[in-house]
Amino acid sequence: MKKVLFVMPALFICFMMLPNCKVQAQDSTNAEEPEMPEIPVKAKPLKNSFKSVWIIDNQTVLVPVKGTFEMDIMHRFGTWNNGYQDFWGLFAASNIRIGVNYVPIDKLDVGLGFTKTTAAVIPNAGISAVDGPLWDGNLKYAIIKQTKDKYPVSLSYYVNAAYNTKKDPDHEIYQYSSDRWTFFHQILIARKITDKLTVQVAPSLSHHNVVNGYYTKIDDSTLKVNPSMKFNHYAIALSARYRLTSVTSLMINYDQPLTKHATNNPNPSLSFGFEFNTSSHSFQIFFTNFYYLNPAVNNLYNKNNPFGYTDHSTDDPNTPTDESTKVSGGRFLIGFNITRLWNY
Repeated sequence: MKKVLFVMPALFICFMMLPNCKVQAQDSTNAEEPEMPEIPVKAKPLKNSFKSVWIIDNQTVLVPVKGTFEMDIMHRFGTWNNGYQDFWGLFAASNIRIGVNYVPIDKLDVGLGFTKTTAAVIPNAGISAVDGPLWDGNLKYAIIKQTKDKYPVSLSYYVNAAYNTKKDPDHEIYQYSSDRWTFFHQILIARKITDKLTVQVAPSLSHHNVVNGYYTKIDDSTLKVNPSMKFNHYAIALSARYRLTSVTSLMINYDQPLTKHATNNPNPSLSFGFEFNTSSHSFQIFFTNFYYLNPAVNNLYNKNNPFGYTDHSTDDPNTPTDESTKVSGGRFLIGFNITRLWNY
């Protein structure tokens, strides 16, 4: 009997606690929970618009991440027009550039390089290839990067200054030290259209400090000196990269001169080829018309033309004879670029 009396109060206490537990559960379920504020997701720039700072002969909008050290080896063979005689340009006189770049802060790439062969305005003559070494310094700054719902394109600015150190004690090529300089400015605008296709447009300005001149007769006693070329030259480059696989891409590039000179108008350049990438390497092999490996020199003095045309600038309107010059096209050469990256 005592055991029953002891058990009964214990069961009663448990029974009384059950409703309280149920009410507490209901209170917890029905209570209004405070709304958590939404955390805005920060939009990130699109990646892999380009895998290299180069697209054949032109720069891309890409600036590697801070702390990246880069080494470039660029090679151009001779034109293929002599065929088997020089094995389609592979045994002809070639050109090479070796350069290094470093990214000391975000968005800024600083570089230095030297090139074997360049071109120059020869006094009282014309444009001719000359030996170097041609040293160049360059900067590239990524102004904006393509970002969804914020920036529709990527925009970078590139500048290059080059100085030829060739010995010329008799001043047969360079009468003044300032004649050795060339300068180049370019705005790079790119858009990644799909996951595989990126396009870029890049207007540029090239400047050289010396040009030849020629005389025109004003009257029987007066001659006027005219510059054979302008000091500033404008051009535009159109580029595209299409990713075929995770490591292989197709590249195409076209450079069109915009400035019209009295003489020595440079030719456009058409280039196309393939790019092969790893996480730290880029290898590009292609056909191109540009030979000189410096952007200002290429845009000012390119004599290799992809298309045949008639140059009417050589015709003297004061003579009855048509002195226009027929320029042959199809002057391509094989080239390659190798880029190696290290991150520190």
